[in-house]
Amino acid sequence: MNKKIQSALLGFGVLTLAGCNTDMWRQPKQDPLDSSEFYADGAANRPLVPGTIPRGYLRQDDAYFVGAKDGKWLTGLPAGLKVDRAFLERGRERYNIYCTPCHGQLGDGQGMIARRGFQLKRPVGNYHTKRLLDMPDGHFYDVITNGYGAMFSYASRIEPQDRWAIVTYIRALQISQNASPSDVKPEELQSLSAQKDSHSRLAQK
Repeated sequence: MNKKIQSALLGFGVLTLAGCNTDMWRQPKQDPLDSSEFYADGAANRPLVPGTIPRGYLRQDDAYFVGAKDGKWLTGLPAGLKVDRAFLERGRERYNIYCTPCHGQLGDGQGMIARRGFQLKRPVGNYHTKRLLDMPDGHFYDVITNGYGAMFSYASRIEPQDRWAIVTYIRALQISQNASPSDVKPEELQSLSAQKDSHSRLAQK
């Protein structure tokens, strides 16, 4: 190989190697949640620009996402919700997971946490008091979303649809614990009485 070409290649190689260093990956940088001396608030993470909404989170339906419309709590469920047995079962499942520890399986405020000495100025909510029997559905949705008193927000744990399912189940609990025979259709009441008599006869055998 020509000496001039060799010299040129050698010179190019030296220049190339001289340009290779670790500055690119050793450059000063901040990791998430690091402190920073550059920003006035001392945090490396920068807050979102005011008004920023993540894709898919434009929530303009106040009735569904807030539980209120025109500044008033909803007295029923938002339009468009399909309330059927599956929806109610979903509410029961979510209620048992998130609400039972304090409010109890019957919604009487006698959950295990309440019974084991959870000391509060105001006792755990009992859904069967007149105050909560008369409370609009939107109130229960708001409490699940934002918390109330010692109860913290469940917004990060329970999706909006499931919050409404829980509200529906709370209403079912209220009906179940405050119903009277007059609330049942005569034919259904007769069927229930027959079942009760049948169970009594079996228990006596």
